[in-house]
Amino acid sequence: MPAIDLDRVGPGFADPVHDAQRVFRSLLTAMAEPGRIVTLDLPLVPPPGLSLAQCATLLTLADRDTPVWLAPSIDTPDVADFLAFHCASPRVGSPLGARFVVLPDLAQLPALDTLDLGDPAYPDRSSTLIVEVTELAEDGPLELQGPGIPDRRRLYAGGWSTATTRFAAANHAGFPLGVDLVLCCADALAALPRTCRITESTGASSCT
Repeated sequence: MPAIDLDRVGPGFADPVHDAQRVFRSLLTAMAEPGRIVTLDLPLVPPPGLSLAQCATLLTLADRDTPVWLAPSIDTPDVADFLAFHCASPRVGSPLGARFVVLPDLAQLPALDTLDLGDPAYPDRSSTLIVEVTELAEDGPLELQGPGIPDRRRLYAGGWSTATTRFAAANHAGFPLGVDLVLCCADALAALPRTCRITESTGASSCT
């Protein structure tokens, strides 16, 4: 493992125990209520390439037992050293071997068959995708249905495309196998677990 350059490693959580607990509770809420937007109020400065929400999610969930794959555009010394120092997470060269897949946008979603989808005995041992989007807002064209959603919920995610909808549909169809998505936008996040059925409604008003 390459040596960590401590000169470029910024601080993590100001209060590691309590901040991690707060973020974990926020992530639990987001996963339990798919599409609900949760804002993280933390004094955290992420390394260049990660948003606050992405950084906080990794600081909370990643450790030496959870391999991380970074998309090439954010696989920089700043990000790599930050995660190595604060999380001790091993970095892997392929999304298939990663528990956490970190992406700068939805356009870089890997093909579903290149991700760890878990196995029938342990479907929870699969990848979680931590993806930055340009905007998160309620009442968008994405219509969500499934556990944790009374009737249905709408969401706008900047950068979402028809290709993303196809990815989400294939992921949902493979349940209980599949991956879970955490969409991040600056200090906010929303979760789209594999249990969530996502369709696009062309009649919904767009968000600005």
